[in-house]
Amino acid sequence: MIFRQFFEPKSSTYTYLLASGTGREALIIDPVKEALPHYLRAIRELDLRLVRAIDTHTHADHVTALGDLREQTGCVTVMGEFTRAQCVSEHVRDGDLLDVYGLRLQARYTPGHTDESFSFVLVPERPRAVFTGDVLLIRGTGRTDFQGGDARKSWASITGVLFALPDETLVYPAHDYKGWSCSSIGEERRWNPRLAGRSEAEYVDIMNSLDLPDPALMDIAIPANLACGQP
Repeated sequence: MIFRQFFEPKSSTYTYLLASGTGREALIIDPVKEALPHYLRAIRELDLRLVRAIDTHTHADHVTALGDLREQTGCVTVMGEFTRAQCVSEHVRDGDLLDVYGLRLQARYTPGHTDESFSFVLVPERPRAVFTGDVLLIRGTGRTDFQGGDARKSWASITGVLFALPDETLVYPAHDYKGWSCSSIGEERRWNPRLAGRSEAEYVDIMNSLDLPDPALMDIAIPANLACGQP
């Protein structure tokens, strides 16, 4: 399997490129507009054909490359069924399977960071990894104070959906701000300071007390991303 993790430093965003092998169809998860040339180079040099570009949710801190990738590669753009982005080509529901030349991802509805957030499980019959967007970060969790976010839904998504995966399932989030690149479900269950040993009430209190500033690009990014990153 081909797996590439890209990091965009301005927004601390991780993007993931996956394919079952060289010369085959590929998909990309949470691409950033500014990094488009980087993705296109990797696709070309790995001899891949991009067929799907996925956003886990409507990002507020960067502009997506979904529309640009569709324009340049002819790929299908994918988001969850509750997105307000009218430009998306394909909407997935909880439990839907995406099969890209034998590479299987299962969509799992995990609201909380936003009300339309989805995670994607790689090889759902024997989970190898989960791409969590912003709902579960490495030793942290995504904020819940805008775009329909809800701390109780975040708790339910993490503890009821993501933590139901095997402990060895690798966790790949859409962002990291502390120098981590990968975790696992077992690690986060044991060591995530917002979750380990906490009750739902304690978690909700933590999230509702964060008092974070809005993302710097929020007023630009959200409208742009509802148009798949294109004017």
